[in-house]
Amino acid sequence: MAFQTPVTVEEILTSIHRKEYLLPAIQREFVWSADQIRWLVDSLMRGYPIGSFLLWKVEPRTVTNYTFYDFLTHYHERDNPYATRAAIPNGSGVTAVLDGQQRLTALNIAIYGSHAEKRKYAWWSSPDAFPKKRLHLNLVEDPDPDEMGLRYDLRFLTDVEAASADGNPDRWYPVGAILDLANAGPALYGELAKRGIDLNDVKPYQRLYDLYEAVRTRKPINYFLEKAQDADKVLDIFVRVNSGGTTLSYSDLLLSMATNQWQQLDAREEVRQLVQELNTGGTRTFSFSKDVVLKTALMVAGVDLRFKVSNFTASNMQKVEDAWSTTRVAMIKAASLLDLFGFTNRTLTAASAVVPLSYYLARRNLPDSYLTSSADVKDRLAVRQWVTRSLVKRGIWGSGLDTLLIRLRQAIDTHGADSFPVADIEKEMSTLGKSLAFEPTEIDELLELKYASQRTFPVLALLYPGLDLSKEFHEDHIFPRSRFTPKRLRDAGIDDALVDTYRATVDLLPNLQLLGGVPNAEKHAKLPANWLAHAFATDAERHTYLHANDLQDLPLDLHDFLAFIEQRKRRMRTRLSSVLGVD
Repeated sequence: MAFQTPVTVEEILTSIHRKEYLLPAIQREFVWSADQIRWLVDSLMRGYPIGSFLLWKVEPRTVTNYTFYDFLTHYHERDNPYATRAAIPNGSGVTAVLDGQQRLTALNIAIYGSHAEKRKYAWWSSPDAFPKKRLHLNLVEDPDPDEMGLRYDLRFLTDVEAASADGNPDRWYPVGAILDLANAGPALYGELAKRGIDLNDVKPYQRLYDLYEAVRTRKPINYFLEKAQDADKVLDIFVRVNSGGTTLSYSDLLLSMATNQWQQLDAREEVRQLVQELNTGGTRTFSFSKDVVLKTALMVAGVDLRFKVSNFTASNMQKVEDAWSTTRVAMIKAASLLDLFGFTNRTLTAASAVVPLSYYLARRNLPDSYLTSSADVKDRLAVRQWVTRSLVKRGIWGSGLDTLLIRLRQAIDTHGADSFPVADIEKEMSTLGKSLAFEPTEIDELLELKYASQRTFPVLALLYPGLDLSKEFHEDHIFPRSRFTPKRLRDAGIDDALVDTYRATVDLLPNLQLLGGVPNAEKHAKLPANWLAHAFATDAERHTYLHANDLQDLPLDLHDFLAFIEQRKRRMRTRLSSVLGVD
């Protein structure tokens, strides 16, 4: 790897538009904001260094083994947020950018392209929600002193925003137009004169000259060129040089290898689309990652689950591609099932739980009707209880994940032909030190959970399983939190010595319940006894609700709050011990 002669911004961008420089599939998507682009151009105009770049010379004999992408020029948040796959002529080599993609893409957008992001409060589907803007330099004025610490007033503007008002100088200069000027002398003065800018003011000329120097004269693009054709060496270099920036998951690198080896589909595009559908396709949002999707694909395909380059062979990737439609359908179905169980991105504390669930659905080839069919109620309940317990128990989905998933796959293969094999799965988990058996001390710990904690929802769902969690449910304070301010407690006659205890108790599990969204809104800040008096049509319905939720002996006011909490805590301990099999 050798350090090369520096080049100008104009030279590197010219090579990009000749498609001499491309992006390997291991690169992440473009993620810089408009403000980051402005900052970069401001740094160039000041003559500041912008870091070195790492390029990879890919020979024609090697280029066909990999997938490459063009640079993004016209960024559109909705319609064009991603780089497109590049077509490379037969017999041609390329230079791939291993480090510096974000900076080079930013410069390409700033000088050759445009940037369109959604206007605040605009509808996503509106044709006017994403105004097309180009980067402009204010030739007449300096930026606001508080504007990001910029020396130059650089802004993304629409053509209308950049147009001069009648009788005023044309102050907004499109940054890309600097490439059209013949020289840094008379041509600059001619541009200023054409815009009606006072030539006796040296600042406009200096600003335009600084832009010319930054793009066409100075050579800030310092780069190393790697010429080795060995994929493992290049991947290792890429990981090392990117370790100091935004974290790049190893799955991104492996996806590039899958993309290179899949015959019919683009692995990166397929995984990206599935992640988006999983996270936003249901009534609730999730935060499944590409790692989880890729791990599930390996599991469903029946190949080694470990994220190792040696596992991403052509034969294994063929199996993954062949099973992709099954993986996709199973994961969407699994996410829908978790949605029906009431989980969200906050309460599904381990996204990896979707992997064995997807595998089970794929292995049995269960239809969509499984999600709602009365014939499958018992099986869905078994799945729900197992998933919930695995999320409540600490240490299940952490270290040793690959080994756990391998064992779960074996248990489902051997015993899961007709139903979810809970007993066999838990037996395999126990042999790995991941038993779902609970100790009395763990019950005590769970009873100390607080409002909005990650495990609060699954514990309440275990305690009171009769709820239809496919509907919207909230973690509700039985005694409203709003009544627990020091002033309101004292006004209610609570002794000063107990105020801190009341306030420390209000958010604990014994004062929480799962309540439907509409009833919760109706309940609002009412004391529970007042709300219950109007929430049920008959005494029998109210009595059933109280016993089903351990709310017997509910006091009328706050004076007996602490006694009620202790009583409900004892009842919850008994119920939770029974559910979790603790003597």
